[in-house]
Amino acid sequence: MEPVAGCLACDLLVGVRPLPGGRLAESSGWVVEHSVGPLGLGTLVVKPVRHVVHVAELSVVESAALGPLLQRVAAAVTKVVQPEQVYVCLWSHADAVPGHLHFVVQPATKADMARFDAFGPALQMAMFREGAVPDETEVEALCERLGAALSLSPHGA
Repeated sequence: MEPVAGCLACDLLVGVRPLPGGRLAESSGWVVEHSVGPLGLGTLVVKPVRHVVHVAELSVVESAALGPLLQRVAAAVTKVVQPEQVYVCLWSHADAVPGHLHFVVQPATKADMARFDAFGPALQMAMFREGAVPDETEVEALCERLGAALSLSPHGA
């Protein structure tokens, strides 16, 4: 993988920036990490190891692995966090410029929906506006449980 300078996703992959919780899983060119943004505790990111900007640029191997991996990650989040719903969405813009694509796997809890009086994209936008990033100690503890749930998955890594 050739990291792209200044790309947050690449910087996290190669250790230029700290990654609370570490790498939780890796499968066929994809990695799973806890989000470093304001989308709440238990929000995971599934991203290609290589710097890919468009879904159309994914290799056949990456494409074949994506669906099963997203299902596995959503199942682990469901098991560990027990949210009302798990959102899975593609993010690939930074400052209106396409960037290293990544899928956000976010637990939508009743508590968050009540706190922000929102759900779906409105909940995500409210969380971004607030800008609160989960506590690193809480992220580390939850990632131990999420990593264990991912490693117990029948689909393997």
